[in-house]
Amino acid sequence: PPYAIGLVEGSVSTPEEEERIHQIRRDCDFLVTIGACATSGGIQALRNWADVESFIQTVYANPEYIETLDTATPIAAHVFVDFELRGCPVNKEQVLELITATLAGRKPNIPTHSLCIECKRKGIPCRLVSAGMPCLGPVTQAGCGALCPSFNRACYGCFGPMELPNIEALGERFLGLGFTPGQLTRMLRSFNGYVEPFKQASERYAQRDHKP
Repeated sequence: PPYAIGLVEGSVSTPEEEERIHQIRRDCDFLVTIGACATSGGIQALRNWADVESFIQTVYANPEYIETLDTATPIAAHVFVDFELRGCPVNKEQVLELITATLAGRKPNIPTHSLCIECKRKGIPCRLVSAGMPCLGPVTQAGCGALCPSFNRACYGCFGPMELPNIEALGERFLGLGFTPGQLTRMLRSFNGYVEPFKQASERYAQRDHKP
């Protein structure tokens, strides 16, 4: 060190990782988090809505040796991040664009619009409108090339929320299709469930699901 660019994967879930990410931040001029785990907490952040201690007692033969934080969180919850590159997995072209742009001193050309634009450009019929599927495309950031809709599947949000997502409006559409608040909660708590827009929306639907 010092390094011009630091690329970090994974969430922070142990005291050792928390200490390490602060050292990485000090060592890097420009810090980039890549992938859903680093930018939103990833699948391991699902434990934040559960009893971690009970998991430890159940899974490990010697739970007294396990040292973990109460929550698994994205890198930005601990240090300043210069750029977040979304995706599970990330788009390799976006990685190349980011590094090239950073070294050249320009802003990376990474889209922040919804996945729906990628579907329209490819001529893919809307999974939500034409097939009644619970597609998260309208609130998900573009970047995967509309992979799932290309194979007649609904988007499940692996690139996280787009810029200013209207999750409430989309949720009402899903409810109108017959889906329950509990199902909406599970849809939003996936790869990017702990990033704020999805997290806040899923908690609202979870509360509605538990109302008598």
